[in-house]
Amino acid sequence: MSDSDVQSKRITATGSLAVGSARIRQIQLKTTSGTPRLTITDGNGGSTVLDLDFNASDTHSVNIPSNGIRVSDIYISALTNITAATVFYN
Repeated sequence: MSDSDVQSKRITATGSLAVGSARIRQIQLKTTSGTPRLTITDGNGGSTVLDLDFNASDTHSVNIPSNGIRVSDIYISALTNITAATVFYN
């Protein structure tokens, strides 16, 4: 699966990306004021696989090393003070 084409999906709210089993490769996002935070779980109610805090009012790019983070479903459980995020996966 890690050799397949990379795809992307833009999100503006919490919930499933509805892409099925995937490897998260990169995330790009734009934060607003306050204390921006992004939390991703392995499906709805699954274990937390990524939990990041960001600087306010900036654009961020998070590269995931090696083959990325494998999940059964990319689920955004927290998208706090973030205008939008684009998740790159394969």
